[in-house]
Amino acid sequence: MTNRFFARAMRATLGCGLGALVLLAPGAMAWAAAAADETDLGAARAYWLAADAVAWAAPEDAVVRLHHSAAAALRPAAAGLAGGDSLDLARDGVVAGRLAERFPHLAGLPLYRLDPDDLHRVPAILRGQFAVGATRDGELQAATALQPAGVLDDLFAYPGDLGPTFTDGVPSLRLWAPTARSVRLLLFDDADPASAPSRTLPMAYEPASGTWALTGEPDWAGTYYLYEVEVFVRRSGRIERNRVTDPYALGLSMDSRRSLIVDLADPRLAPTDWGGLEKPAIAAPEDIVLYELHVRDFSSHDPSVPADRRGTFAAFAESDTHGIRHLRRLAAAGLTHVHLLPAFDCATIPENPAERLAPPDLTGFAPDSMRQQAAIDRVRARDAFNWCYDPFHYTVPEGSYATDPDGVRRIVEFRAMVQALNRMGLRVVMDVVYNHTTSSGQAATSVLDRIVPDYYHRLDAAGDVETSTCCANTATEHAMMEKLMIDSLLTWARAYKVDGFRFDLMGHHGRASIEKARDALQALTPARDGVDGRAIYLYGEGWNFGEVADDARFVQATQRHMGDGSGVGTFNDRLRDAVRGGAHDDRGLDHVRGQGFVNGLYYDPNAENAGSPDERARLLHAADLVRAGLAGNLADYVLTDRHGRALRAADIDYHGQAAGYASDPQETVNYVAAHDNETLFDINQYKLPVDTSMDDRVRVVNLANSLVMLAQGVPFVHAGQELLRSKSLDRNSFDSGDWFNRLDLSYGENGWARGLPPAWDNEANWPVAGPLLADPALRPAPRHIRAALAHFEELLRIRASSNLFRLRTAADVAATLAFHNTGPDQVPGLIVMSLAGDDERLVVAFNATREARTVPAPLPGAFALHPVQRVSADPVVRTARWDPMARTLHVPPRTTVVFLAN
Repeated sequence: MTNRFFARAMRATLGCGLGALVLLAPGAMAWAAAAADETDLGAARAYWLAADAVAWAAPEDAVVRLHHSAAAALRPAAAGLAGGDSLDLARDGVVAGRLAERFPHLAGLPLYRLDPDDLHRVPAILRGQFAVGATRDGELQAATALQPAGVLDDLFAYPGDLGPTFTDGVPSLRLWAPTARSVRLLLFDDADPASAPSRTLPMAYEPASGTWALTGEPDWAGTYYLYEVEVFVRRSGRIERNRVTDPYALGLSMDSRRSLIVDLADPRLAPTDWGGLEKPAIAAPEDIVLYELHVRDFSSHDPSVPADRRGTFAAFAESDTHGIRHLRRLAAAGLTHVHLLPAFDCATIPENPAERLAPPDLTGFAPDSMRQQAAIDRVRARDAFNWCYDPFHYTVPEGSYATDPDGVRRIVEFRAMVQALNRMGLRVVMDVVYNHTTSSGQAATSVLDRIVPDYYHRLDAAGDVETSTCCANTATEHAMMEKLMIDSLLTWARAYKVDGFRFDLMGHHGRASIEKARDALQALTPARDGVDGRAIYLYGEGWNFGEVADDARFVQATQRHMGDGSGVGTFNDRLRDAVRGGAHDDRGLDHVRGQGFVNGLYYDPNAENAGSPDERARLLHAADLVRAGLAGNLADYVLTDRHGRALRAADIDYHGQAAGYASDPQETVNYVAAHDNETLFDINQYKLPVDTSMDDRVRVVNLANSLVMLAQGVPFVHAGQELLRSKSLDRNSFDSGDWFNRLDLSYGENGWARGLPPAWDNEANWPVAGPLLADPALRPAPRHIRAALAHFEELLRIRASSNLFRLRTAADVAATLAFHNTGPDQVPGLIVMSLAGDDERLVVAFNATREARTVPAPLPGAFALHPVQRVSADPVVRTARWDPMARTLHVPPRTTVVFLAN
């Protein structure tokens, strides 16, 4: 989800008025006093930080009281808030010390204290309506509701089990709902959303933990249920009676209408030999190669998969399909991990196939027609496709990917998928989206907020839910949201044997939360949990933006912080941008025509460029960023920059940030394409001169893949990147249907020229896109697709063949890796690096230019082409030469060559 929301969020952040806050310094805020006539109890401009502490910018010299009403009857009146009772609050300076450490964005806000004798009343007050009011001379000056997350954490943070648990076959259910007035359990005999509950049972409240609990009966396993929660909701101003699913649900009915009581330890929910599943060996994170794949893309177009299994988890357990043969082929060459786009329960895909919509046959329209995208637009809200970055229930597999969304089939089939991939030699990563939920408030797809209003989501200064991530931002800085995330991760690791997790918009979580999750996962042991947590790899998007930017609310899990010894990977946008050209927030021609290292900057200008001295300077800077990426983006790695200076990678500029930020190679995930933005093939279609031959276009893709695969750190590849995958120039295909997301693992076509990309995110580019899509010379043939695949397999084998491409520490990289052809007199577009170990020496040259290059040999001695390249499927690669007499190496155009010391 990287760039789909990042630029949009940045524009929203920079474009909004500061309102009630004033920026003092990075991470610090001062809050202006509420307007004198502000008496909106639907807003929440005050903060209940602990049992005895309230923060509010009340009018100066006002008398401040905490008002409360069990009947939700508070209302502004001339003399104050009427309709309830009140407690006096005493001014106690400002938010400072430990409170400021917990809530840095509130530092300096006026602080008020409850009388110690009143603290015993707080739990009961929290189960009704509460607000603060300020009066002066007996007249109401201001009033507002309070944001309660701080006091709820202070009083009710609960470390125990939640949701359904089993003891000797008997289920118990426990729900954390400290502000609820009552909770009842509704049991149902079936999944029919129209049926009435067969039993309604009151749940017992436990005041010390804020939980509601009930022990069931052995025959409850397989029973559907809901909670009926009676709770005051600030936004509606009423006591609501919400029927809601369990946020800790482990099973669901179709379309998530009801939760299912299920014991994941029941052997009937596992495929044969699940308990004895052996994981493919992995010695270190740097040995990982990641392959990002969407569950539906894998098989939705595969005629070799039975029709009822296409687009489902079950397709991965087939024995001999195009997709299975492709994954086995990649695994045999050296691929280690399949990264699945979100596969938990999401809100936007109808799970009942009979209720889905599909476009008509689109094969007859022109390659540059508007008709295809228009047809997709008419059905996309109800079709079978979405990226699934819209969480509904975090710990249940998505029902649309199951052959039967009701009951336990989704559980069994997800496990069978993991088992099948493991048996191919591939570990499994889940893309997880704990940074937001699909909705909040009283919306039908809101779960958390209808149980504990105003707790699980991050609120702004007025008490509205922040949406910088696109949707309702969650707040894992709150204890019980953090617990939900970690408990969910542990369930996926223990019960589903998932081998790694990729965190969407990880910078919206705190570093402490991600490290706590890391520690909990790594503590899993085979003897106790059936899982070796030490082999679980974590990585994510370490972007810095939104209301949490620059550590405003906590120390974020951003590139800068996670690259400081955490062992958690973050995506390397420095390498991505330098290779592809442009930057994440480019728009218009800057985005689609701004060239990069592999696609012609300076040395092969397109119609928008001229090969100018400025472009040469930008190419040399891009080369420095590429070199930093090849060195694992390690902050302290020293290289010679384009000016001839010896600099740490951290001192090389990347849009005002440090280029190098990692302290260990495993903290860098190198990539040039992902589900976000145009595919690698498509962005090159835009950026290369239009007369570039298809053979050369393949070579450009191969070169970009080489930079990723032969860099230190962890390589990451978008599914189909190795097959010239196209989405017909769509830059944001999250809702573009199967048509634009087609992935052909039979190698027949690559998805190019399936019509103009959808208008909702690409229309501004249509004047450029249309002529490209209409040009038959720009459509690759199957031989081009197979050539790209063969090259990628060679890269996998080369990487796996030598530990020098998989160095374990920053010290190893510093001692082993060196760059040549550097400084102001370098040959532009050519990067040469050497890797000299105790028992092996390698030289790698990346020639992005259209001309063959002969340059001085960087190391003494005799070298020959790597054994894999000596028999390369690419005849051009086999023309590379090392001349020991002349002490030169010859690198063909648009080619990566690897030489090995004899």
